[in-house]
Amino acid sequence: MKHAILITFFCLSCILPGWRHAAGVEGDAHDEQNEQNEQGGIVQISAAELEEFGIVLATAGPGTISTTLSVPGEVRPNADRLAHIVPRYAGIVSEVHVAVGDRVRAGEVLALVESDESLTEFEVTTRLAGTVIEKHLTPGEAVDRGAQAFVIADLSTVWVDLTIYQRDLAQVHVGQEVEVLVGHTARARANISYVTPVLDEQTRSATARVVLDNQDGWWRPGMFVTGIVTTSSTVARVALERTALQTVEDYLCVFVQTGEGFAPRQIETGRMDRSHVEVLDGLSPGEVYAVEGAFTLKAELQKSSFGDGHGH
Repeated sequence: MKHAILITFFCLSCILPGWRHAAGVEGDAHDEQNEQNEQGGIVQISAAELEEFGIVLATAGPGTISTTLSVPGEVRPNADRLAHIVPRYAGIVSEVHVAVGDRVRAGEVLALVESDESLTEFEVTTRLAGTVIEKHLTPGEAVDRGAQAFVIADLSTVWVDLTIYQRDLAQVHVGQEVEVLVGHTARARANISYVTPVLDEQTRSATARVVLDNQDGWWRPGMFVTGIVTTSSTVARVALERTALQTVEDYLCVFVQTGEGFAPRQIETGRMDRSHVEVLDGLSPGEVYAVEGAFTLKAELQKSSFGDGHGH
């Protein structure tokens, strides 16, 4: 009996240290994975400080990732609201009442011309209200029946003509959304209303057109713009704004709100567009993260490493 007990004790004394070691390795691996996901420490910050520093929070969830095409474009007058004014008879210009840039009413007299036939004056008027964008009359000048005297444009709407190169034609069609940029700033969104059925012989490109409201007169014909055409879109399980992304210790992270404060969380990203990025791993739906002002949290985390800041 004593021999059996001694043998059992000996076997257990050999097995238990190995089991403890295996359990310790598994636990260490799990802890190491957590440490990889959450880089650095915790930033503790009050609600008042969040508002003061302009830190905006958002909840992780599904989002749309768009595939886009960037193309050059130009603002032009709406040709459907454009009038080319010509004199009814040939004659000599007596008076000119308007200049380029003047706004005119429908029926307004633009000029007076003395007819060559009757030697009486007749009025040159416009049936379209709008802005004078061209003037080709000067008092004392002889004009013919076919001469273009004025061009009047109703600029309450304008066209943006986008250049679509041959290689991209299959991706562009009527109805697609376009974001119109001036420089790097988005100024308007509209949908493609028309795509030319033939290519320009010189450039071998087509034109895609969007119509913009211009009641305030901000858009001026001749402006160069960039059109961002949304060619396709997909829904990601988790997507967040790119403004939330920060690099901490060479890892791409977002600052996630925890019970103790904000922790930099390493994430794995997938598809992205100009404003959003898909999150494949590291952030779950429902978690709250800093979408704006995350750089301030990063700065506080770095300050804490020197013993001065809100990080712990």
